[in-house]
Amino acid sequence: MYSGFPSGLFVDDVSADSSAEFPDRASMMEVRLQAQEDEITLLKSSLADALRRIRLHDQLLPLLKQQLIAGRMPNVRRAQTSNTGQVNPDRSHPPRARCWAGQGPSAHACPEPEPGGRPPTWTASRGDAGQSIKMFIRGRPITMYIPSNIQNYEDLKMEPPSERLELDWVYGYRGRDCRANLYFLPTGEAVYFIACVIVLYHINNRTQRHYRKHTDCVRCLTLHPDKVRVASGQTAGVDKDGKPLQPCVHIWDSTSLVTLQQIAFLCVIDDSNEHMLSVWDCNKGTKHAEIKSTNEAVFAVEFNPSDSTNIITCGKSHVYFWTLSAGQFTKKQGIFGKYKKPKFIQCFVFSLTGDVLTGDSEGNILTWGKSAADIKTLGKGAKETFQIMRQTRAHEGSVFTLCTLQGGALLSGGGKDRKIIRWSADLAPERECEIPEKFGAVRTIADVDGEELLVGTTRNAVLRGTFSDGFVAIVQGHVDEMWGLATHPSQNIFLTCGHDRQVCLWNTEEHKLDWCISLEYGLCADFCPNGSVVSVGLSTGRWMVLDLLTREVVSESTDGNEQLSVMRYSPDGSFLAVGSHDNFIYIYNVTESGRRYTRFGKCNGHSSFITHLDWSKDGKYIMSNSGDYEILYWDIAAGCKLLRNRFESKDREWASYTCVLGFHVMGVWLEGSDGTDINALCRSHSERVVAVADDFCKVHLFQYPCPKPKAPSHKYEGHGSHVTNVCFTHSDSHLLSMGGKDMCILQWKVIGGGGMVDSRERLASGSSTSTSSPEPATSLMPGSSSPCSPLSLSKTLNPEPQMSKSVNVKLVQQDLTLLIHSVNKRKISKSVVSNLTPDQQSQL
Repeated sequence: MYSGFPSGLFVDDVSADSSAEFPDRASMMEVRLQAQEDEITLLKSSLADALRRIRLHDQLLPLLKQQLIAGRMPNVRRAQTSNTGQVNPDRSHPPRARCWAGQGPSAHACPEPEPGGRPPTWTASRGDAGQSIKMFIRGRPITMYIPSNIQNYEDLKMEPPSERLELDWVYGYRGRDCRANLYFLPTGEAVYFIACVIVLYHINNRTQRHYRKHTDCVRCLTLHPDKVRVASGQTAGVDKDGKPLQPCVHIWDSTSLVTLQQIAFLCVIDDSNEHMLSVWDCNKGTKHAEIKSTNEAVFAVEFNPSDSTNIITCGKSHVYFWTLSAGQFTKKQGIFGKYKKPKFIQCFVFSLTGDVLTGDSEGNILTWGKSAADIKTLGKGAKETFQIMRQTRAHEGSVFTLCTLQGGALLSGGGKDRKIIRWSADLAPERECEIPEKFGAVRTIADVDGEELLVGTTRNAVLRGTFSDGFVAIVQGHVDEMWGLATHPSQNIFLTCGHDRQVCLWNTEEHKLDWCISLEYGLCADFCPNGSVVSVGLSTGRWMVLDLLTREVVSESTDGNEQLSVMRYSPDGSFLAVGSHDNFIYIYNVTESGRRYTRFGKCNGHSSFITHLDWSKDGKYIMSNSGDYEILYWDIAAGCKLLRNRFESKDREWASYTCVLGFHVMGVWLEGSDGTDINALCRSHSERVVAVADDFCKVHLFQYPCPKPKAPSHKYEGHGSHVTNVCFTHSDSHLLSMGGKDMCILQWKVIGGGGMVDSRERLASGSSTSTSSPEPATSLMPGSSSPCSPLSLSKTLNPEPQMSKSVNVKLVQQDLTLLIHSVNKRKISKSVVSNLTPDQQSQL
């Protein structure tokens, strides 16, 4: 007799919201295909423009030679070299592939920077105006001037900060594309997962514990009959060299959070094309048996609780009954007979009588049982079959989940109708209720005490309630990629926004969602210093100002027709700077406590889209970064004037530091970085540390300032996707980090720190160099011999709308090669933008 988990592990590769609505999915795919064709056209346009630039270079060569012979330097826009050796970058580049999680059949892993890539290099040089440092990214020089209080740059020594991060809270739940991932433990905790973290949430005490041994996105979860031991499976990823890794399963104790190997057998189905079914002897750490199950999607797998030699699987148009004997599988397919064969068998459970009950995409509950062999039809030697004994109409649309209760009662959860129905042991309906539309469809149900239930939904929420009292959300999260993050200047609240069109206000003390409203795609946000309003930048060029108490829009405006990337108030709240992908920074006067905005000016000088900006402490100047690695400085008080002598800004103090390029944060760039590997950074208000969000699912904590290459840091894992933003709370007690496609918000507690040391004093003093401190590696349980679906990456190309008149031939060739490669591989995203003249279009 085998002992082990009644529920095996599986990876769901069909979106819950659309599994039963194929016309909608087909139309969605047509829209995506058309969008991809449009992007290819834009890429061709970009190729044509690159050819134009090469021809322009050829035309300029004779002129350059004549001017050099005459002893005069050319006065060419955007390539003018100053007496300090500063060279402005001339072009933007295609950003690296993002690491995505949970989109389609496989989740994308998070590789480290390729060792073979061109690393950034640093060289120290002295110009006529003073000492400067040049940093090269993809061959482009970025000049940064050393502050006056640093006498000897070469003697500076970097060390990790004394502060560290400790995971405090996890916001969100992954119900959108995963099934059977919510269970209730005898300890009073609900166990579920999101990103790389498995959360154990005490529903009464409102506390969390976290199992954090996974290194990539968790995709499946199951609970042992003893209600203590848990098995969790993560998706396949790639190592630091880009080589594919195997998916793996962890078996662990839910009370101590210690990884175990104390279970006889565990059944696993991987996410490969053949969906390999395997049974593992966990005590020996060996595979007991393995077989190809099907090429179709598989949604669930379980051992029969009354006979552990029997395993059932279900998925797209099938129910399979497996028998395991002497290390070999035999399979029998469920026969639908006179009943209509559904498109999907979504879930199944075992009744007290041993029958198998399945829920399908037609809204029916089917009761399966063994039937004697039909000798007349099949002849002598025919074996018994599994057939439908009864069909019960349950829901309008799919039945997404079934849950058995003590005494034989059954719960079913619907997709389209969002209903939860309680059935008697003989499948007579007893009670029903409908969950609110804003939470989506019922994804999974967990029984608490026979009366109270936990419900996971397709819009990433966990609900708690009863049939009598209804259901309320105890866990909520975003349902699409997130980018906008802002913390309140004096309260323990923060705001998030993203591609799901939701703007959410969260409370860091009570760990809950205060409110949520629907807008367009939100990409950036910032609180007014008085704390009464918050501005949100959208993907269409619009931005809105919301009142925190009434949630009403008190002001709105539009700047251009491209997405906004940054919103930033001046320290005193008298100005608002709006950074756009149209290469401009729009400046507004702010009056009436942040409720009235009038255009003050526009900063015009960047040759690529704005990525980050910060105000000086006196509120007169702005430092900004762009997509082509420019660092520019602006005198706002003088009418948004570009400061061409950047040396004058080397000692200026900044109210915030979010620009990823600058002298004080130069050391955060790792070897192998290509300029887009760091999505965001944030300096603490104490100016002691800087947190960094990178493209490889990591959050880094550096000493501030860190102006030397290879600066050591503390590195933290937990996200399963590119980390899009980080931000400290007003008191620096916590750091918030936000994943992209993993739709997860992690709240980190800042611990340690010792005495307060001014950043200027830290620059002037030297200390011994230390190595970085990654979290200790963890051992993994074996999962499957077959890899999951191949890793797929999406190249995001952002061709520059405004073309430079000067050209570097080698850089053009690099861009051209990347563009051609992207067209060939069709790995492109919808963020491609190109504004071309009719002449450029004609070159197609």
